[in-house]
Amino acid sequence: QVQLVESGGGLVQPGGSLRLSCAASEMIFSMNVMGWYRQAPGKEREWVAVISSDGTTTNYIYAVKGRFTISRDNARNTVHLQMNNLKPDDPAVYYCNVLKSINYAGSYFGSWGQGTQVTVAE
Repeated sequence: QVQLVESGGGLVQPGGSLRLSCAASEMIFSMNVMGWYRQAPGKEREWVAVISSDGTTTNYIYAVKGRFTISRDNARNTVHLQMNNLKPDDPAVYYCNVLKSINYAGSYFGSWGQGTQVTVAE
């Protein structure tokens, strides 16, 4: 089972930036699609961004396009989410996971980690 540990969240002002990181415990990280998800209070968990196993293909939900960038370092089994121009709609607990398909956000198969809290406030 893939274990995932997220970090990098915090409190920022609107328009600020954060860089989230996710470390995976298994070597299969480098062979699989990785994705970021988020869950705001009272809402369903939603997919945010995804990256192919070799890092050449990415995709984002419309709400974060142009502001967030997903990247990965297969040598270190880590995936990052650079979040710029954070908005009041972005606060949530952010999670990463391993996916079977870059085309299907529901294809995750790792255990959910504890996530990392992102808060946007003045």
